[in-house]
Amino acid sequence: MKPSSVIDWLLEPDQPAVRYLTLVNLLDLSERDSEVSSVRSDIGSKGWVREIFQLQNARGYWGSSESLYDPKYTATNWRMLVLSDLGISRDESRISKASSLFFEGWLDERKEENIFTDEICVVGNTARMLTRFGYEDDGRVKRLFDRIVEIQKEDGGWHCFESDTGTLDSWEGLAAFASLPKSKWTRKIRNSAERGAEFYLQRHLFREGRRRYAPWFRFHYPRHYYYDLLVGLDVITSLGYTDDKRLKPALEILKRRRLKDGRWILDAAHPDLGQGAEYRLRRKPKRFILEKVGQPSKMITLIAMKVLKRVEGDLPR
Repeated sequence: MKPSSVIDWLLEPDQPAVRYLTLVNLLDLSERDSEVSSVRSDIGSKGWVREIFQLQNARGYWGSSESLYDPKYTATNWRMLVLSDLGISRDESRISKASSLFFEGWLDERKEENIFTDEICVVGNTARMLTRFGYEDDGRVKRLFDRIVEIQKEDGGWHCFESDTGTLDSWEGLAAFASLPKSKWTRKIRNSAERGAEFYLQRHLFREGRRRYAPWFRFHYPRHYYYDLLVGLDVITSLGYTDDKRLKPALEILKRRRLKDGRWILDAAHPDLGQGAEYRLRRKPKRFILEKVGQPSKMITLIAMKVLKRVEGDLPR
């Protein structure tokens, strides 16, 4: 495919969410554009978003009513994280109903168990999700951002487990910052984001430990709370770090992975238990996948092209 053909593929009407994100993020159309408005109004009634909504209970949750988190990766938390990627907002009643479950459950500080004592994976994901849905001015969401700053390690990273140092695996705090308009950043958020970005850039987005961790070099979607090279590139470039020389090795890998027709493949689905994963699960997971593994992926291609456009200033050729 030529670049224009890849864009045409992303603009196919079967997935209005991808079409909308392509119009706004790759073709730079305004939210006020009539085509953008029309496509966005279709997101909830067709394609992946419609399929996810069809599984939602009338009370707003997916799966168990007793837990927003379990079972992985099909309960409310995981569905909502994906929906927050797909251009839909709190204006959709099904989103506002599900969001209320988080506010009433996880974000109620009067309860003994609340999110403000949780690890960065959950805090960062929830902050990003609710911000993308349009709740960034809610005091409870602002408190999530405060929590991200509070639990940052001295080296600038974060960690989902007990540790004095950060890890590339814990990217959710930076992704939450990237979802928040910079006009709403506090001085503490700005300082934290700068320290966090430097943590990733010092490691070239993938250099951690004695040897390369194989799953980081496979591209996945949905991301859930897992890291890979494309996750790192997306987060760092969305924060505005597009001309740092330390991005070069990761960008070269991204470009090499591009197919001759201009698209990228969905390499694996999470949890990625493939070669080099170095861990096993006691129970067989319930995977949540939008596209076929091993095939060209609209989500991976969209994200990859978005990264390269930020770096190169134009659509990749």
